[in-house]
Amino acid sequence: MNKHWLECCHSSCLGSQRWCLANELFLTNTCRYLVERRWYEQWKEYVVTGDQNSSSFPGQIDNTELFEELDSYHLKERLVENEDFVLIPAEAWRNLLAWYGMVDDQPALERKVVDLPSTVKIEVYPVEIFLCLHSNMENVVTAQFSHTIQKVMMKQFDVVEGAETRLWMKSSDTCCERLRNVNVNVLDSSLSSGMTVIMEMRNEDGTWPSSRPQIMWGNSVEEQESYRGQPGVCGLTNLGNTCFMNSALQCLSNTPPLTEYFLQSAYLEELNFTNPLGMKGEIAEAYADVIKQMWSGRHYSVVPRLFKTKVGHFASQFLGYQQHDSQELLSFLLDGLHEDLNRVKNKEYIELRDADGRPDQEVAEEAWHNHQRRNNSVIVDTFHGLFKSTLVCPECRKVSVTFDPFCYLSVPLPVSKDRVMEVFFVYLDPVAKPVQHRLVVPKAGKVFDLCSALSEMTNVSVNQMVVADVFNHRFYKIYHADESLSCILDRDDIFVYELSSGSVEEEEGDEVVLALYLRERSHYRDSGSGSSSCGTSLFGHPLLMAVPRVQCSRNALYHLFLQRAGVPTNSQQGAGLQQQQPCHTEEEEEKGECPPQTNERQAKRKGYQARRRKLLFSIHAVNSNGTTERGMGEDAQPYVAIDWDPDMKKKCYNENEAEKYVKHQSMEVPHQQTTVQLQECIELFTTVEILEEENPWYCPICKKHQLATKKLDLWSLPEVLIIHLKRFSYTKYSREKLDIIVDFPLRLVISCLSFTPPSRYDLIAVSNHYGGLRDGHYTSYARNKDNGQWYYFDDNKVTYAREEQIVTNAAYLLFYHRQDKIRQPTLPPPSDSSSSPTQPANVTSHKHDGMERAISCVNMETD
Repeated sequence: MNKHWLECCHSSCLGSQRWCLANELFLTNTCRYLVERRWYEQWKEYVVTGDQNSSSFPGQIDNTELFEELDSYHLKERLVENEDFVLIPAEAWRNLLAWYGMVDDQPALERKVVDLPSTVKIEVYPVEIFLCLHSNMENVVTAQFSHTIQKVMMKQFDVVEGAETRLWMKSSDTCCERLRNVNVNVLDSSLSSGMTVIMEMRNEDGTWPSSRPQIMWGNSVEEQESYRGQPGVCGLTNLGNTCFMNSALQCLSNTPPLTEYFLQSAYLEELNFTNPLGMKGEIAEAYADVIKQMWSGRHYSVVPRLFKTKVGHFASQFLGYQQHDSQELLSFLLDGLHEDLNRVKNKEYIELRDADGRPDQEVAEEAWHNHQRRNNSVIVDTFHGLFKSTLVCPECRKVSVTFDPFCYLSVPLPVSKDRVMEVFFVYLDPVAKPVQHRLVVPKAGKVFDLCSALSEMTNVSVNQMVVADVFNHRFYKIYHADESLSCILDRDDIFVYELSSGSVEEEEGDEVVLALYLRERSHYRDSGSGSSSCGTSLFGHPLLMAVPRVQCSRNALYHLFLQRAGVPTNSQQGAGLQQQQPCHTEEEEEKGECPPQTNERQAKRKGYQARRRKLLFSIHAVNSNGTTERGMGEDAQPYVAIDWDPDMKKKCYNENEAEKYVKHQSMEVPHQQTTVQLQECIELFTTVEILEEENPWYCPICKKHQLATKKLDLWSLPEVLIIHLKRFSYTKYSREKLDIIVDFPLRLVISCLSFTPPSRYDLIAVSNHYGGLRDGHYTSYARNKDNGQWYYFDDNKVTYAREEQIVTNAAYLLFYHRQDKIRQPTLPPPSDSSSSPTQPANVTSHKHDGMERAISCVNMETD
């Protein structure tokens, strides 16, 4: 329709009346209708004349000239706009159809308007594609349309309404590409004629037919197919250090509002495929697949391999199979789900305003409204709350108040300035047994502080002490006095040695400090060659000795080591100490080899050995790992090994007696583990603090950065409150894990500043971490939303749990659900928690950090 003709139409009352509405909607409608050009031109003439009795009356709409054949109503090829047809808006078409009708029930030729970046395109020729179901790929239907694919296919194949489906585009025999946006039309999905679209429907067990993951059971195939368990009571297989992910997933899985959102497939209507901050819906879909499998009630355990792959694809820090932090995974997952499901398609720029003395209520409402203008998803609905942040300039006293959204609370734990350490003190006197001490030392102290505390108990000078970490019969590390105690972990075996004088740090002087390893020589024969070889193995605790430099000869060291090792005098006398020659050459001995003896050499040695007695041990220079070095002299490194002959060791050295120790009275006092209340942690989180130098605040009045005071307050709380206990402490001085017991209530009452009544929460899940900084293991407790029963999830193992077992020093993430939003359980709790609902009773014992709990097994997964 051209503008000149529109003006002509207004020359008559009829033309004006009948064209006005179509003119208004021409630019706003999203579809157009094809009308045969000759009929259209005749209608224009009729409208312009305004004579209803004119011979130009067009009659019924007739598009016969546009069709290849009237049976299929396929359009002729290469039709040209304004020569063969014209395009009119939808409202104009409906009016024309009402006024004139259609010839022979011809179909309306509706075509979609596609808004491309630089132009508008009308989809005149719909794409012709082939449709089939994954379950019956032999039944292929040809379709030519411009509507959304999913709706047409569901109608074509009689798929029940509400069934969850997904589509695949097949362009060749081997190439298939997932069509993620199932509501997209043919043109937008880049489908071309001749391609095939395959539809599949989700299985009852939550899997997809085309990519059903491996489900690992210890039961037969028949039991797998017939298994019916409590939905949600399902383990997750550890793929290799993925317990951190499994723990976080179990906690989120047992968060009712989020799980019901996915189980009801509400996410399908809100997948955001265009969000540049999102993952094109892939994280949301991968998470939905895991949840639907876990809550199908048809699996003992699920293998979350696809989910792990997707996480690693979009967050490279989670690639591979290293141990990670469950809180970091949870943070990424909540953010990824939010962006994938963000209902805001185009985020507008919002300029933030300062409070400027306005009431807090007004500023808070404005901040929350601005947040929702850019962030609106089920994650925001469920997990987001609001902080009130108050900054005060120390110079001009300018007060800045802002309100910021949060997804979880990371609360600090009260940290003691002292630390309890257990060490073994090894006296210089070889007769005295090592003594185990329990010391209280400054947490930020040095090794010197540990020695000072020990000196008060032993009356031994600090200068005569050397501190070492002993591991696997050797020195893992020997510490300097000025090293930080944070280098020493609680699990390390720390030995403090008394020396005759000086310290290990004195490089010059009359004495040298030697590290002494104990090794046992073992002989074995190579049956193939007939030769004999000998190796060594470390045993016992190593020793440190201060030796005069003038006594560093092999003969002198032999006597010193005999004395330091506490070998009985009668053994020394029977050892023939006057004869210090080895049974073979020194080079052979240090290599650990005993060459075969020729008859001639054996004959010569028989007379020689008859004149000597066998040594208790031989002496060798070794490296820090205890393996033999070549040569030994005054300039060699101060690691020495005593190699015992097995027979002589058995006769003269009592290994069990040598490793005995006594406990100091400080060990008799039971170690009281610190316990704090969760409320204390929250109060510590909301106390006033001064900003660090690395993160100053720019004061708009002073026009410079200031170390302002900052205070955070809880303004409003979410439906599900996640509390992260900051057990891992990382500072420039130390790195540690805090094993403090946080006494968190199962029913939490917490207040905020928004003039609302205190919020009451029920605990629904806990993520646990056992171990230290270097390694550890994650598990979780969670309350099933359907039957109200608590369960303990340890990767693919699931067991019953009781409320009194939940509060431990391993608690890391706490999930609370607001009581006014909690739906009452729809199923009664298991009548007998001492046995599995699907298997005979099998009581298992879980032990972590010395804590045992006997729990009845519910679902046991075996690889």
